[in-house]
Amino acid sequence: MDLLQRLTSATGISGWEDEVRSLILAEMEPLVDEVSTDVMGNVIGRRAGKGGPRLVIAAHMDEIGFMVNHIDDKGFLRIIPIGGFDPRTLMAQKVMVHGRRDLPGVIGSKPIHVLSEEEKKKTLKVEDYFVDVGLPGNMVKELVSPGDPVTWLRDYTEFGECAASKAFDDRVGVYVMIEALRKVKGKPLNVELYAVATVQEEVGVRGATTSAIGIDPDIGIAIDITLANDVPGAADHERITTLGGGAAIKIMDSYSISNPKLVDHLKKVAEKKKIKYQMEILPRGGTDAGAIQRAGKKAAVVTISIPTRYAHSTVEVIHRKDVQACIDLLAAYLQDTAPRDYVL
Repeated sequence: MDLLQRLTSATGISGWEDEVRSLILAEMEPLVDEVSTDVMGNVIGRRAGKGGPRLVIAAHMDEIGFMVNHIDDKGFLRIIPIGGFDPRTLMAQKVMVHGRRDLPGVIGSKPIHVLSEEEKKKTLKVEDYFVDVGLPGNMVKELVSPGDPVTWLRDYTEFGECAASKAFDDRVGVYVMIEALRKVKGKPLNVELYAVATVQEEVGVRGATTSAIGIDPDIGIAIDITLANDVPGAADHERITTLGGGAAIKIMDSYSISNPKLVDHLKKVAEKKKIKYQMEILPRGGTDAGAIQRAGKKAAVVTISIPTRYAHSTVEVIHRKDVQACIDLLAAYLQDTAPRDYVL
């Protein structure tokens, strides 16, 4: 899983996806007939088939992070979130500030030893934290400006049957898309295929929206993570998915309701190929599928999800067998020769 490690190690918060985009372009180029980028920074790979419907696969390349919005005279940075955060996960984390040069730093807060009783009861917000880069204020102001991005500084780690990283949301989806393309390379397809690594999903599925307007697909498949809430304290009905339970086929989330015929098609493909799968209903959150559904004129959409524990933290955890199941399911769907009418 060397490519997955390189993808998650690359930086690229919403709007600043340059580093990870370069990596994706290099990996996708030999797998498609042509690859390009658009004005927003989406990477769009096209592979011609033998006619058939126009199919978009979308996986977002951006990760959540921060933006510097103030530098005080002592050199401490104030930050605002880019994407959704649980402030409880921010305490004492390592970050990288991408100024005129990269500066490692830590997220600091007022020590508990000097907190008043009232302060101890306060619910912290992202804006209550600051970044310490360990340099004098005048030097920091020379190297860092308001608007500079800040990303997590955290290594990819494999343990047991799992792996943990800062940006599986959604670099693991990009990985699944690329590896499925690799698996069907040279094999005939009955679709006109567009593989899109989208930008700015974490701030409103923006890249998927603009790319879908341009492509106007018949079918849209988002590849993204979903919650594996199979942890102590969660009731059975709160699990969403289970780590190790296989590829998750989404029924609905708060951005889209999947096309029932497309859901059924994926289930039949999985059963035919003996690919382990589970069904997913996500009460809050969404994927690029919602953007594709709204931006196009006629797209039947669904999401294939990778179950993930501790989403939107520095230790997002995935199961390697789930990742492989998602690759196998997507590749098998692309090769399925039975034409389907998804009109309800």
